Parts: sequence; structure tokens; C-alpha cells
Amino acid sequence: MVGAGRVGRLHTSNLAEQLGGRARVTALVDPDVQAAGRLAAEFAVAKTYGSLAQALADQSFDGAVITTPTFTHRDLAVTALEAGLDVHLEKPMAMNLVECAAIAEALQASGRRLQLGFMRRFDPAFEAGAALLLSGEIGQPMIIKSLTHGPGLPPPWANDIRTSNGLIAEVCSHDLDTVNWFAASPAREITVKVANFKGRERGVESANFYDTMLATVVFESGALASVAGVCPADYGYDARVEVTATKGMMQVGQTGPGGLAAVKAGAGVSASRVYSSWRERFAEAYRREMSGFADVMEGGQPRVGAEAGAEAVALVVAGVQSLLSGRTVALSEVTANPATPDWQKAL
Repeated sequence: MVGAGRVGRLHTSNLAEQLGGRARVTALVDPDVQAAGRLAAEFAVAKTYGSLAQALADQSFDGAVITTPTFTHRDLAVTALEAGLDVHLEKPMAMNLVECAAIAEALQASGRRLQLGFMRRFDPAFEAGAALLLSGEIGQPMIIKSLTHGPGLPPPWANDIRTSNGLIAEVCSHDLDTVNWFAASPAREITVKVANFKGRERGVESANFYDTMLATVVFESGALASVAGVCPADYGYDARVEVTATKGMMQVGQTGPGGLAAVKAGAGVSASRVYSSWRERFAEAYRREMSGFADVMEGGQPRVGAEAGAEAVALVVAGVQSLLSGRTVALSEVTANPATPDWQKAL
């Protein structure tokens, strides 16, 4: 387990308590050795290390689960793949398409397998929605509306587009993957508008920080998608999708276990409570995700891999380019000749 933060803890917990012994965490890796030690003690993990290289030099593994900040993904994923490990890599896959290509090259050369951390792919409701669209029963997607609203600010590194690409990547990568998945068609262009309502009052001074985002994506099929992100939303965690198709429509997800009518920050007016966090909303999906990674380590094929990861990153990079330039950006502008974006070079 590479990373002893919130996601690392969640995956460690699921591996230790939910998989019936199919896989076990034998080492925790984090530069914060005290954080790694606390997590190791909680789940009886035998060893901790300050780096992946140290862990690989000391013992052997079947797989690595990488849950660290996005700007570390390329180097850690390449190191793990070159060591002959299967890899579960949290989203976003990487900072840009140059880094995605480096991971894909290491993946091909290693002959191993890579699973991306798009947990919606493991959520029963989202799976059922994808299957319904694939069946053709409600026809072809025309409009796809996806949103993710989070209750609090992300970690400080994620507030800076130089180290994270911002909200579009750290929160809405899931939405971008979902609209790609449901549209089943290549994305053609993206337009992004952003705003900053709460950042300054909460002490965020990063240049180009935004806490509110609306993106419009056009697909080759003609389908249109909107992706809305808000973080912090304060009222709770909210992840929903609606698809209008040529023969009907479908909705996936609710604001709480039983849905609600309206929400006001600090005082919900609803038929039931709102989800408190992504860990609550997607608890089953995260359990199934680690089960899926156990399948991968046993020789199975990943449900969602490097190709989908790179497609989402392409939309992220084009989206940041759109919000900085104030124009619509064609996906071909970032995919034809992949390069490190200027805002990342400024770091």
C-alpha cells in the first residue's frame, strides 16, 4: 500500500476486513513514516517503509496499490510495473498525457496489469446504468449530466493547478470517466467555466484556484455532456448522473440513501439525510474495487485500465487549457502531440 492517507486507509481496511483472505497488505509505504506506522499498527501490517524503492529492495509483492498525490503517480507506477507488480493506480492516472504514455509503455513492457481507481465502475447502480445504455433499450445517449459535489476542501497540494490540475482532475475525474463510459464515443471538444466562491475566505491563495466548475463536452456521436463540480459544497457528498436518450432516460445516484427534496447548508430539508462523504456513498464500490484488484493479481483483466485513464486525463488537460484561455478546446489539440502543459512547467 503506497500512501497512508484517507484512500490508503480505506483500501487497507477493505483488503484486511472484506476480502476473506484473498489478498493482504504486507507493507505500507509513505514518506511520513509516523502516519505509515499508525496505519500499520491498526491493521497489523508487518512492515513500513519511507519509499517504494526501499520496500521493493526488502521483500517481494504481487501488487501495489498507489494512493499518493497525482504528481507522484508516473514515477511510482513505472517503478512498480518495472518491478513486475500488478498495479492499482488511483485517479487521475497522471498529470498529463506524456506521463500517461510513460506508464502505458512500462505497462506494455512489463506484461503486467493496471487497474485505474474509478470506483464508479464497480458501483452496482452505475454498472446497471452502463448495461442499460449498452442494451439499446432506451436508445442512444443525447445528453449526459454528471455532477460531483464534495463537502470540504481537498488537501493543499490539490488546490494548485501546477500540482493537481485542480477540481476538474481531483474531484471530477470520476465524472469525466463516467461521461466517456456512458457516451461510448470519443470526446471531440470541451469548454470549461469556473468560479471561486469560498476559497479566499478559507485561506486558499493558490493562483487560478477555483471551487466551482461547469464543463461541456461534445462527443463524436453528437452526444452532449455537462460535468458540474463544487468543492466545498458544505451540505454533504453528492454524486449523480442523468442521461436523456433517444428512447427514454435514466438517473443514477441520489443525494442520500433515500433521496431528498432540498438541502440548505447546515440544515437539510429532506426526506432523508445526505451522504456525509465519498467513503459512505461508494463504500460497496470501494470494496468491490479491491476485490477486482485481487482478481487482477490472480490473472484477471482489469475492469478499467490505462486507456480509460488516459482518456480522462486528456479531457482534464484540455479542460484546464479551456478555463485558462477562455475558449473551447478540441481534444486533438492535446492528443495529437502530447506535451507537458505550460502551467505545469511553471512549478
